[in-house]
Amino acid sequence: MNGRRYFNGFKTLGLFVLLWAVLLGLGAVVSGGRYLWLFGLVALATNAYAYWNSDTLAIRAMHARPVTEVEQPAMYRIVRELSREANQPMPRLYVSPTSAPNAFATGRNPANSAVCCTEGILELLTERELRGVLGHELMHVYNRDILIGSVAAAFAGIITAIAQTLYFFGGSRSSNNPLGALGLLAMLVLAPIAATLIRLAISRTREFDADEDGARLTGDPEALASALRKLEAGTAARPLQATPQLENVSHMMIANPFLPQGLSQLFATHPPMEARIARLEEMSGRRAPGVSW
Repeated sequence: MNGRRYFNGFKTLGLFVLLWAVLLGLGAVVSGGRYLWLFGLVALATNAYAYWNSDTLAIRAMHARPVTEVEQPAMYRIVRELSREANQPMPRLYVSPTSAPNAFATGRNPANSAVCCTEGILELLTERELRGVLGHELMHVYNRDILIGSVAAAFAGIITAIAQTLYFFGGSRSSNNPLGALGLLAMLVLAPIAATLIRLAISRTREFDADEDGARLTGDPEALASALRKLEAGTAARPLQATPQLENVSHMMIANPFLPQGLSQLFATHPPMEARIARLEEMSGRRAPGVSW
């Protein structure tokens, strides 16, 4: 584990600590936190279902279908080789019938995982670039990023549910409430925003790790950097139309599938492409160290 990987691990831990702080602060205004467990159970149950069925939900949202080795020999060859290199089971392979170039991997563990490419990315990338992308996606599964994302989503769900309930019922009217009316209103508005931003920061951190680990798995960081350049232009030229189903799985994709506009960049699930490419170029020795994000 190198220094950057070590740093990203601590960053993820620190972001979870911040989520706990926001959750406990908001829970304190709900009758002293006595009903915090109820919101927790509901959010955890919802996200446990999403985590357990993540492969089915994501594949359905992208209208993907399973493909055979005869249909996609290069995709099978690459994934089989990388799975063998990582000493992991072979995932199921899917193709989504959309021209928007993208790819994702999902599943609760390596034994129950799936990798999906869109028709657009298979047409856009060379085999070498596709290998870089598939290495990235496999590392999301091997690093248990689906689990990490589900836990972060559970935290954010709890915080949002508490805030919405408090707002609907007017908040705690107890004279013991240390927050004034303005303070309570600020908490109700800002807590869900803070939770969402922290959750997205966790997602962005895991993207950097998947880039780095995927490049190590393939031994070719330049291939992934080249693929990301093409995907940045390709997704901008052919963005997906945002729907609730696609928004729920967009964080799994290697590139943001939607066209960023205005403040939406603040709520992006992916770090800037230039920062990701710069890190990969640094790995390949083509760029001086010191790139930050």
